[in-house]
Amino acid sequence: MDLDGWVDPDAAISVCVMIPEHPRHLAEALRRRGWLVSAWPWRALAYLVSTVPVAGVLAVGLLVVVAPLLAAVNGVRLQGRPPEIPLLLFLTVGSLILLALAPIASFPVAAVERWRLGLVDGRPLPASPWPGLAARYRTAAGWREVAYLFWLGGFVPVAYWVFLLLVVLDVGLVASPWLAGDADQVIVVWGTVDTAGEAVPYAIVGVLLVPVLCYAAGLLAAAQAAVARWALAWPVDAAALREVARSRTRLVGAYEAERRRIERDLHDGAQPRLTSLTLQLGLARLDVPEDSPAARPLAVAHDQARGLMVMLRQLVHGIRPQSLTDLGLAGAVRELADAATVAVVVRADLDGELPEIVETTAYFVVSEALGNVARHAGATRAEVRLTRTGGDLVVEVSDDGRGGADPARGTGLTGLADRVAAADGRLLLSSPPGGPTLVRVELPCRA
Repeated sequence: MDLDGWVDPDAAISVCVMIPEHPRHLAEALRRRGWLVSAWPWRALAYLVSTVPVAGVLAVGLLVVVAPLLAAVNGVRLQGRPPEIPLLLFLTVGSLILLALAPIASFPVAAVERWRLGLVDGRPLPASPWPGLAARYRTAAGWREVAYLFWLGGFVPVAYWVFLLLVVLDVGLVASPWLAGDADQVIVVWGTVDTAGEAVPYAIVGVLLVPVLCYAAGLLAAAQAAVARWALAWPVDAAALREVARSRTRLVGAYEAERRRIERDLHDGAQPRLTSLTLQLGLARLDVPEDSPAARPLAVAHDQARGLMVMLRQLVHGIRPQSLTDLGLAGAVRELADAATVAVVVRADLDGELPEIVETTAYFVVSEALGNVARHAGATRAEVRLTRTGGDLVVEVSDDGRGGADPARGTGLTGLADRVAAADGRLLLSSPPGGPTLVRVELPCRA
């Protein structure tokens, strides 16, 4: 299945929501129609303008060392003799001091840059706590921040000056008719004009270039944001992640074992005894005359026992539906489809046995998804597809409803994603306003 256009706003719960009206970052917004009339150009401009003081201060700091170095190199090239000892000593000491202070100076700059990145990138970038002085010199992430510091103070000002020059040239084109009216001759880029009439074509070209410059500003901001995100994202501890994954696997296994024990105790222990009690109460009601003082309390007790039987049966069904045990996943899903309030078509292409946790998770995914269709979608029909793809079980539930499903609105999708994540799977949601809605769940079938 083609999943182009699916995005991942929250990796923690593995929910992917496709909402075309709300791109998450500038690079994504640049690919959308209507970018020029959205708020993103202003956000890009705010990001570029706020870069100027930060990059300016860093550029001045770098010039203190780089300018004497360039002068020394130029002197050697022109005069053919090595630089004076005092200048060489100054450059050596200055370079060493700069390298020694860079890991410390880069920490506050990185904090500011992470905060500014939110102007053009809504994806969270966790703040980095102070790791200790020694760690700033030992870790690759710390030196990556240093590299970003030099990039921000060295390359970015040059790129900004080039862009500013293009903006000034375009302003000159747009203003050329007015400038030509106040002067005998005006130089416009590649030629000269004497009258306002001759300058009008240049002004038209300048106006047409304004959207191009807006996109160029967006590309410049997006490129800078991409570099900042790469440089300022501290690496995830892979060993810690592996331990978390193992821990989650152990917890899920322990939960499944405890769930089976509770189900067995309820089904084989409590349920038969409650059934026997209900039967005994029913027989007792037959032996007690209706006008006896004990008849009414006995009838109440009998009704309560029958109610408890129904409740216990529902509890056992909620732990693991009996239909799932008797009919398998495909049969149990067809039973859900028959009980749904909208027309549901089930297409199952399953071969071989599935792990119990995968079957249970897939069943509750379909159950919750069909419940959402009935309660929120306003749909007339739905379709459930169960397939094995590359060792994974893929569950898809689609409907022709109004769309616009959002986990933040409490439609049960977040809890559903948590259940899927516990089985080491992921949940994808495509629900543009107006529909259709597609819920896709991928579950690894490891035994």
